[in-house]
Amino acid sequence: MDKKVLYDLSYGVYLTTTMDGERPTGCVTNSVMQITSAPMSIAVSVNHENYTNACMKKCGKFAVSILAQDSDPALIGTFGFQSGRDVDKFETVACTMVEGVPVVNDAMGAIVCRIIDTMETATHTVFLGEVIDARSLHPGTAMTYAYYHDVIKGKSPKHAPTYQAEEESGPAVRYRCRICGYIYEGDPLPPDFKCPICGVGAEMFEKVAS
Repeated sequence: MDKKVLYDLSYGVYLTTTMDGERPTGCVTNSVMQITSAPMSIAVSVNHENYTNACMKKCGKFAVSILAQDSDPALIGTFGFQSGRDVDKFETVACTMVEGVPVVNDAMGAIVCRIIDTMETATHTVFLGEVIDARSLHPGTAMTYAYYHDVIKGKSPKHAPTYQAEEESGPAVRYRCRICGYIYEGDPLPPDFKCPICGVGAEMFEKVAS
């Protein structure tokens, strides 16, 4: 079976956010789609192991912030490669509270939903949300997963629906970010290099062969 054919499906890059009691939290998602127009509803898929999943079920609401190509790539590192169990993801991320849930300011737009149904799969919960607020924030071009993968050179978080383990290839020198897994191809790694995903310096990279 050629799993790579799934790469031909179109995905966006979104931040799905909710509340952990009084504290905002969230994660990166790329499986978001409109289901109906009247009443307006959308669906989002979130891995069972993501802390955001349990928080969404308790809160009953969530927001989807639509990232643009020029949104800060560090947002993906913050929301995609760390757990809300361990860190406050909003400590350095500006947001606006809308209908009781956080909307990330550095986004093209946001959709806020009340959860009206769920469907469980082996690894993910599909949340169906009725849209209770929708707003444009900044003009731009929506970031697709293809753009994130091909231009930013980012990788899918392990719990993302689009995650696929990398296949082995010929030997090459690469450097991997210990924080988010971003791969820099080439040798040597510039000493002033900053990870475009999570923003850490070259000292947080390790040399790997593939």
